Amino acid sequence: MTEVNERSQPGFDLSTPVQYVKGVGPARARTFARLGVETVGDLLEYFPRDWNFLPAPTKIGRLQPNEKVTIIGMIESTDYQSYRRHPMFEALISDQTGVCRILWFHGGFLRDQLEPGQIIMVSGKVTQYKHQLQLTNPKFLVLEAEHEKSPEHFSGGVYPACKGLSSGQIKKIIGRVREAADQLVPEFYDKPFLKQANLISRKEAFAWIHMPPDEKKLAQAKRRLKYDELFLMQLGLALRRHKVQHFSVAAECPCTDEIDSRIRRRFPFLLTEDQNECIAEISADMGRSQPMNRLLQGDVGSGKTVVALYAALLAVANKMQVAIMAPTEILAGQHFLSIERYLKNSNVERILITGGLAGQNRSEVLDKTKSGAIDIVVGTVALLQADIEFQNLGLVVIDEQHKFGVHQRAQLRKDATPHCLVMTATPIPRTLAMTAFGDLDVSIIKHSPPGRGAVVTRWVDRRHRQKAYGFIRERLKAGKQAYFVYPRITALEQAGDVEAARDGWKYLSEKVFPDFSVELLHGQMPSARKQQIASQFRRGRINVLVSTVVVEVGIDVPNATIMVVEGADRFGLAQLHQLRGRVGRSQAKSYCLLFAETESETAASRLEIMTRSNDGFEIAEHDLRLRGPGEMFSTRQHGLPDLKIANIVDDFDLLVAARRNAFELVSQDPMLVKAEHKNIRRALLAKFGDALGLADVA
Repeated sequence: MTEVNERSQPGFDLSTPVQYVKGVGPARARTFARLGVETVGDLLEYFPRDWNFLPAPTKIGRLQPNEKVTIIGMIESTDYQSYRRHPMFEALISDQTGVCRILWFHGGFLRDQLEPGQIIMVSGKVTQYKHQLQLTNPKFLVLEAEHEKSPEHFSGGVYPACKGLSSGQIKKIIGRVREAADQLVPEFYDKPFLKQANLISRKEAFAWIHMPPDEKKLAQAKRRLKYDELFLMQLGLALRRHKVQHFSVAAECPCTDEIDSRIRRRFPFLLTEDQNECIAEISADMGRSQPMNRLLQGDVGSGKTVVALYAALLAVANKMQVAIMAPTEILAGQHFLSIERYLKNSNVERILITGGLAGQNRSEVLDKTKSGAIDIVVGTVALLQADIEFQNLGLVVIDEQHKFGVHQRAQLRKDATPHCLVMTATPIPRTLAMTAFGDLDVSIIKHSPPGRGAVVTRWVDRRHRQKAYGFIRERLKAGKQAYFVYPRITALEQAGDVEAARDGWKYLSEKVFPDFSVELLHGQMPSARKQQIASQFRRGRINVLVSTVVVEVGIDVPNATIMVVEGADRFGLAQLHQLRGRVGRSQAKSYCLLFAETESETAASRLEIMTRSNDGFEIAEHDLRLRGPGEMFSTRQHGLPDLKIANIVDDFDLLVAARRNAFELVSQDPMLVKAEHKNIRRALLAKFGDALGLADVA
């Protein structure tokens, strides 16, 4: 009776610190913390990286060739033969029915692990050599106690370990919690839904993920736990979206025919069909009192800035202010120059605010912004500073959204709820659009405006470098300009032979292009100097601009038709594609030359697809497959919980189903107050905390 009572009340819950689990304690708890495990709930969600499936133990006397078996016996003798072509460690083990020979090729490391007298469990395939049965390179486990003579101690999960915590130790500790999972793990869904969605119970899922009876049940456990993880993520996004749409009010900015005509007269060209479609979607959003929350994505040079300026002028036409935020001073300056070009001789007041603005000038600008006298404010993260206030902020435009977190986006909305348009030139695969940007409506500019020249991309190795320099020299003589981009500013000893920007600038200016103006630009320069060099390059006074990725976004020079990326194998695909986007901005044919020497298959794959495709979306999908979603976006940056078992690429169908169900649930029960949603609500708060402002979902 007591035993039953103890099992029904394990003495801890999911929030209990892991140190109170039997076998842990304070010291081991600190080791667990390095693995991200701090509570009993974390321990249950510390999933295996692999699984072993073993048959029931067989007596040695019953072994048959070609069978997969598990045997348990005592080590009679060991022998290490290092003189052979393939060094070999041999052990003879016995039970009451016979003796079996066990071999491990290159098993010298076993000399310190296996010795006569030990009881060992071995699992592998039986083979026959000279009429003797043996197991070659089997899995094994030394058994410390009689009660461990069970395949359960060798079957099941294999866990990511660290110094001070072996996989076996983790398995034992999780086993103590797993036995109480029935009492610890609440169910989220009713039986009809589980049947409809083909999901097993959560209790079964946690039991089987750590100790699966067979591979079919392991697959069922994975599917259920992946679904729950994706469902909670999508539920958080659905709630965040619902709160913005239903609990916030933005100023309505209707677009009349007169306003539309006035704005379009500012652009000395016809907008593309894609641009017009995006403008129609944005105008419809801004005409409502629900705050717009829209992502505008388009490839490099597709004309997003014009669409964003249309939205800004629509807000200004409705007597509202606009904040345009970019991740770097160069990009903010580029946006401001574009605005200046289109708004020349207009009555729209605009200003650029960067970190360099100080003293009396800053005070005057801030006073004008606070009074509403300035219509459009362009800047960097400096716009988030507490002393910058707006009188009637109606629209926030954030460029290169992936370089800002969700909390920074929210910070610009601290005093009001303006419409929000976020832009990215990094094409986002559908899977990421449904996760990292899952609370946003999406508009896409798929095609570039007419008048853009083709960009030819070539991978150049050391043998063809001089030939490439000669080609570039001819282009410079024809009046064109070139970029040379390096992975870093200064050389690092451990970086191999990849030159840095400072070294490259010296070499190019003195040895390769001494007859041309070659200048260096990097992020550590004073702001005024960076702006000066960018301006001179724009005006054609600099022939070759040597730089780091500070030119990745923000410098728009149609006359620059050559982009050289040094050490191109050190760059990611998204960066390479962004850098290539700096050229091909006029009708002239442009070239992107990737200078690289690499033996890495992954790096070679990146370089090859760059030479094969100019389609940013195809490149983004390839990048996602190469790097995986974990590196493509930071969940913390977007306020989302980390995924511990699901993978948004491999589990895309499950993601779609989870998203559909999550958004349906929020439409039916927006605050999750119904009794049947109690466990989902608790799990959601445990997962997100207040990262999404869900604390009021009580």
